[in-house]
Amino acid sequence: MCRHKFIIVSGLAAAVLVGLTSVGRADVVQDAKLTASDAAADDRFGFSVGISGFYTVVGADGNDDDGNYSGSAYIFYKDQGGVDTWGQQAKLTASDAAADDYFGHSANISGAYTIVGAYGNDSYSGSAYVFYKDQGGTNSWGQQVKLTASDAAGEDYFGKSVAISGTYAISGAFGNDDGGSFSGSAYVFYKDQGGENSWGQQAKLTASDATGFDFFGSSVAVSGSYAIAGAYGDDDNGASSGSAYIFYKDQGGTNTWGQQIKLTSSDAAENDKFGTSVAISGDYAVAGAYGNDDNGDDSGSAYVFKRNGDQWTQIAKLTASDAAVGDEFGRSVAIDGDKIIVGAYSDNDDGTESGSAYIFELIGETWTQTDKITAADGAAGDYFGYSVGVSGDYFFGGAYGDDGGSSYVFSTTPDVSTLSLLLVGGFGALLRGKGK
Repeated sequence: MCRHKFIIVSGLAAAVLVGLTSVGRADVVQDAKLTASDAAADDRFGFSVGISGFYTVVGADGNDDDGNYSGSAYIFYKDQGGVDTWGQQAKLTASDAAADDYFGHSANISGAYTIVGAYGNDSYSGSAYVFYKDQGGTNSWGQQVKLTASDAAGEDYFGKSVAISGTYAISGAFGNDDGGSFSGSAYVFYKDQGGENSWGQQAKLTASDATGFDFFGSSVAVSGSYAIAGAYGDDDNGASSGSAYIFYKDQGGTNTWGQQIKLTSSDAAENDKFGTSVAISGDYAVAGAYGNDDNGDDSGSAYVFKRNGDQWTQIAKLTASDAAVGDEFGRSVAIDGDKIIVGAYSDNDDGTESGSAYIFELIGETWTQTDKITAADGAAGDYFGYSVGVSGDYFFGGAYGDDGGSSYVFSTTPDVSTLSLLLVGGFGALLRGKGK
């Protein structure tokens, strides 16, 4: 009897393996369209998005609850209101919200924490706010702390970009002028720096070769002990060719967040704007260069780098399979493990600047485009893909131009042919088992 059961299970396992390896990947389908419960024209909902597991945050920096462009952000949960409904769980605003704060211009989420940038706060010195899921009650997503730079000054634009990973958060201030006008900087915060849940500043990051109008910190990302900051105005390879910098938490000493390397593309050229968008996950980093012109002006590209020890080497250049002039592929990027999503918000498939996004997966040692996604109701001026996110099998694309703005959820689902093969293979395995 025991031997009989073992043969059946082994046959099924073999059938599953054959099904997966012979048919390939799953399809990506749209699951939901997200809008704000209090949506209004010009809210720009979807200008920023972040996703972590079954939670997503969507920024709406044009919301005017507390004055024009005071801004807001919204939390959605996959099973809020029903399984896979992606219902709204909370609306976030700053405790000291004011007109022209642009709260929600940037937003990111990691586990039970979300961070939202407000670069216009306090005469554009800027700020960012951390919210905790159970602050003030279960699923209340109350504000835990307001972040500002230790050396804040007017027009630093702190909060123009934000990111969070576990117990670390980072905010870019591309207007900081330590190395010249708009040379830029970024700031790292640790959850328990200065006390439990204090989110105190741990380090200030600047480029080792900072110069005026580099716009360092215009994009930032963090993953574990590594952070990356883009500087799309850097001119090493021509005006606005761009660059990005990776920092390691213990580079040069414990918690010093020293610069580990400067990244540029292998084919850098003037006005590529490499570093306009950046993302990092584990040993991989991505930088978008929407100005790259391999397939026409501003067709765009993105570059993947892999870490080996303290070295980061370019291993891939990504372009769209149907790249065209003015698509601005690379305006947004996100990565999670072996998946990358790249936005091309000016793509014209469903009308001028309707927008799109492209999914790449690491297959073997090669980053390969596996899907192109567009909104099911895409229309001219939606700007789908201006913001993007990925977590596991879920992909997000913001479309802030869609009326008051929207965001779309996509997920991978098993391919029908794959399921058929699995079922047939499994049935055959059962029959073989019964004959033993």
